Amino acid sequence: MDKIILLDFGSQTTQLIGRRIRELGVYTEILSGETDLGPLLEETSRNGGTAGTLRGIILSGSPESVYAPDAPAPDKRIYSCGLPLLGICYGLQRMNFDNGGKVAPLPKREYGGIKVTVRGSTFTAWMSHGDTLTELAPGFIETGRSETGYPAVVVHGEKPWYGLQFHPEVTHCERGTEILSSFVFGICRCRKSWSMKAYVETVRSELAARVGASPVLLLISGGVDSTVAAALLLKTLPPSQVHLMYMDTGLMRKDETAQVKRALEKLGAQHVHIVMCETEFLSALKGLSEPELKRKVIGDLFITIQERETARLNLPDSYFLAQGTLYTDLIESGKGVGKKAHVIKSHHNVGSPLVETKRKEGRIIEPLDKLYKDEVRALGRLLKVDEDVVRRHPFPGPGLAVRILGEVTKEKCDILREADAIFIDELKKRPGPQLAGKAGSSSLYDDIWQAFAVLLPVRSVGVAGDVRKYGWVLALRAITSADGMTADVYPFPPKDLLEISTRITNTVKDVGRVTYDISSKPPATIEWE
Repeated sequence: MDKIILLDFGSQTTQLIGRRIRELGVYTEILSGETDLGPLLEETSRNGGTAGTLRGIILSGSPESVYAPDAPAPDKRIYSCGLPLLGICYGLQRMNFDNGGKVAPLPKREYGGIKVTVRGSTFTAWMSHGDTLTELAPGFIETGRSETGYPAVVVHGEKPWYGLQFHPEVTHCERGTEILSSFVFGICRCRKSWSMKAYVETVRSELAARVGASPVLLLISGGVDSTVAAALLLKTLPPSQVHLMYMDTGLMRKDETAQVKRALEKLGAQHVHIVMCETEFLSALKGLSEPELKRKVIGDLFITIQERETARLNLPDSYFLAQGTLYTDLIESGKGVGKKAHVIKSHHNVGSPLVETKRKEGRIIEPLDKLYKDEVRALGRLLKVDEDVVRRHPFPGPGLAVRILGEVTKEKCDILREADAIFIDELKKRPGPQLAGKAGSSSLYDDIWQAFAVLLPVRSVGVAGDVRKYGWVLALRAITSADGMTADVYPFPPKDLLEISTRITNTVKDVGRVTYDISSKPPATIEWE
């Protein structure tokens, strides 16, 4: 199977590059940017271009600067191996710097959508960098320039080396897929041999070999990720070997527990353990307002209760802990392949000390950790998971705790739970604007990547009948996205927002005012905390 190697220098979009290429039908393997490539390059040389050989190397972006003393650098043998190279952002700067060129800070950072002109053709590229090429290395030629006056596309006059000072992997970049496709097929001459079916076969084989006859315990949240992970385990291992534990933390969506139990039993689960622990979680969160601290406390308590409840199940010490962790969880927590990834936020199933201990012991299984949300949905459909579950919007592991700004209480959870249920119900009832009025049209819910309500830590004056009162302020959030790494605000028709807001304030007596969040990602994250 032909493959592309992606060297990760810590960019938040490294895995997105790999995903885009996998979508094109070519296997992509991500390695740390500082990996010793000697054995791999020697194997490629021995293959002599036969099937299964390495066809090209991509150098990712990075939050670092190439001229910094500890800047990550690739194995220098990539420059003499004869394989095509593609440098993206930092990757281009690295190639230029390593071969005798110069890189320096920009007077003003290039960020967001910026016009790029290549041989007379202009398109909008997506940029995110604070450095630029100030002197090209010998042999390099500038073939594209940004509207701000800096090199944007560079090629080598004799070698198959190419560099982009923008991110073609981001959906906001025009012609991004076309650019990656040209490199993969036109320059590297790869053959299409990668698919989700191939991924499933590989993962199932690896799971069966690693787990053997040991029991596996999967913590179920009720969302798409953990449910698909459960389906994968149940279709790989004997159901009697798979234990599914769901914790009703009191931070869940309305009627979550009953829905989860039905869905898991339909998948053929034999061991579904429901743990009612609302009091413990709310007690642990009492008085806490700082987002990262709330996430850490929730993560630690998840594992503490899991260990306690697991002991009650009398599972042997050899059991494995499985999680529905996605790659977006890992890279936003600074757990990408490279050593230079920056932390955006902690995820309860990634960053807590107890999970890290389990990981060091080799008892963590994360079968979805190379996938993005849309790929997980595709996997769910392949595994015959119910469509109602597959199409469900993402829900954070810490639950409503990160959608209640400030201290979390049962009263606030009940208020938010009810308001959020109304919001989602309204989205499912309303037809999508593109197909409005047509038989079988999608709903607003299906047009939106993720929608939810956030309870703000402020009260606003209002009038209920003839009585002046203070009610909580609720923010509605709805975004469109292809992968969760970037997101745009969903452009609601005003009529829908007005009617949804009215139903919430008329039904949930403690909510006095509703606002709509119009922030994109970046600069904002999707969740508020």
